[in-house]
Amino acid sequence: MIVDILLIIAGIALVLYGADRLTAGASSLARRMNIPEIIIGLTIVAAGTSAPEFFVSFMSALKGTPDMAVGNVVGSNIFNVLLIVGITAMVTPIKVTRSTVNKDMRWAILASGLFLFCCFGQLPLSFQGCTISRTDGIVLLAFFAIFMYVTLKTAKTDTADTPQEKKESAVKNVFFFVAGLAMLILGSNVFVDSASNVAASLGVSQGIIGLTIVAGGTSLPELATSVVAAKKGNSAIAIGNVIGSNVFNILAILGTTAVICPLEIQGITPIDLIVMGSSVFLLWLFSFTKLTVARWEGAVLTSLFAIYMIYLLSNI
Repeated sequence: MIVDILLIIAGIALVLYGADRLTAGASSLARRMNIPEIIIGLTIVAAGTSAPEFFVSFMSALKGTPDMAVGNVVGSNIFNVLLIVGITAMVTPIKVTRSTVNKDMRWAILASGLFLFCCFGQLPLSFQGCTISRTDGIVLLAFFAIFMYVTLKTAKTDTADTPQEKKESAVKNVFFFVAGLAMLILGSNVFVDSASNVAASLGVSQGIIGLTIVAGGTSLPELATSVVAAKKGNSAIAIGNVIGSNVFNILAILGTTAVICPLEIQGITPIDLIVMGSSVFLLWLFSFTKLTVARWEGAVLTSLFAIYMIYLLSNI
């Protein structure tokens, strides 16, 4: 099992570095083609920070461990809101724009609601064994397309004052893109296999592993981005990063994964989904009051995360 744990760490490192190289290469290529920064940020960068979740969930589904795929997304969204925003707010109170409260957070709530409907709508009296079907996946992807369209349509594309960066070699950027993609695939493959072995050794369900180890590992890009932003006094980036990642995780990642391979849920409980949905709603309430997530509110979010982790560990 020690070898598997070391492989999990190696897999996380490959996934995170691969996501960084993939995003850097794609962003540079987009700039060479004069694609506006706002589009790069809303598409390539957003996808890049969620790339670990996508590849781990995708590989989990293909390898016959759908609980790990779903648990990864559910756990990552919980990590993002309760732990990342909580810690960031305790370091520096987060200022939230009215647009984020009125538009972006409502999309996050809608995405969570759609996910809950996919899980509870089929078997309201028997949650265990329900399936996120290909039809559900198509619906989630359709809403993701609408989200991207609305976001791009309403976003300001003023890039006139944006300083021009030195354009790097196209060959170098293509290499970064391909190398990053290869590392993501290899790293997520190693990660899923090793995590499955550890789960089997400990007698722990794939869902619990997905909600904890896998979710924590794949949420590292969001955590790193938020912590750096807080240290630079620009903590508002943290909340935009979290909200965008949560929407992408549910609508794009689960949508794509379900279309390719329907996800039968066995180890994820209604409690896990309720915590995910209510955490986003609580964040919206905190932000709505004074357009600020205060330190005490960050402490509440972090405490709720600790309670949820204790609940999970007590049920192993």
